[in-house]
Amino acid sequence: MTLNRMIASDAVKKYIRDGDQIALGGFTVNRNPMLIIREMIRQEKKKLYLVVHSQGQAMELLIGAGCVRRIELAYGGVARFAPTGYRFKKAFLEKKIEVEDYSNYQMTLRFMAGAMGLPFVATKAGLATDIVRLSGFPTEIRGQGKVPLHKLKIMDDPLDPDGGQVVVLPPLKPDVALIHVQYVGDDGTCRICGLTFADIEQAKAAKTVIVTCEEIVPADYIRREPDQNSLPHFLIDAVVQAPFGAHPTACHHFYDYDPMHLNLFKKMAPNDDSFKKYLDEWVYPFDSQEDYLDRVGIRDILKIRANPALGYAPGLERR
Repeated sequence: MTLNRMIASDAVKKYIRDGDQIALGGFTVNRNPMLIIREMIRQEKKKLYLVVHSQGQAMELLIGAGCVRRIELAYGGVARFAPTGYRFKKAFLEKKIEVEDYSNYQMTLRFMAGAMGLPFVATKAGLATDIVRLSGFPTEIRGQGKVPLHKLKIMDDPLDPDGGQVVVLPPLKPDVALIHVQYVGDDGTCRICGLTFADIEQAKAAKTVIVTCEEIVPADYIRREPDQNSLPHFLIDAVVQAPFGAHPTACHHFYDYDPMHLNLFKKMAPNDDSFKKYLDEWVYPFDSQEDYLDRVGIRDILKIRANPALGYAPGLERR
């Protein structure tokens, strides 16, 4: 297998189109595919349809930059820095995006159903909640493109003699999944260290998978512990080597999240003018990841460097 190694700008230009349904890997302040997100904004991708598990910084930037038309999600926020994402909330209240919500478990099941080629997946999770009672997408877009004809259905459980019910959910089959991982072998095999969240299901469900990684290593190395590997080479369409490619979110074993940067974002995100200034300072000027890291600065990078035995940065000032 020949590794399809690319730079971020070429990967975005080749594989991501306006209007695509995009799955974002990671979880709130962990392993967001930030390098690719910033490149998508620089290339002015529009009308994107996001499908995410629990997303944070990557989703916030895309929505704030006007790249997103609609989104299906379980949670959108930057952990304690923004329990509900500032740009997400503002765009929703101003009706600039269409939003459909599910639970974390339901979103994972939907990606899993897409990966397995199922027409639907059934669960008892969510019964008697507002998730099954309320729908966010307007009726007139139902069944168009990748929008499900129904958010979900409640039906009698055919295997329950006592007459129980189940929630039937539509599968997700994104056009593109964007995943950041720790290691990729030079044969394309991917390894995610620590929690995988819904990344594996997203990648298996997607038509195209773009992976950014901290390191590209020999295949012989990554095969020494095959039980630690996450995705096979034949699922991966493009690999972009990107040290600190998830910054300012964390990448287990390599670096922690950057509280100084996320606090800066917290101050600049609520206001349109200050958010535009954030984009002008932290997104648009950079032709490469190296240029971006120069802007971050070696002192701040060293502060978040992870202890390899622990996987995070002990003693990091997180306030």
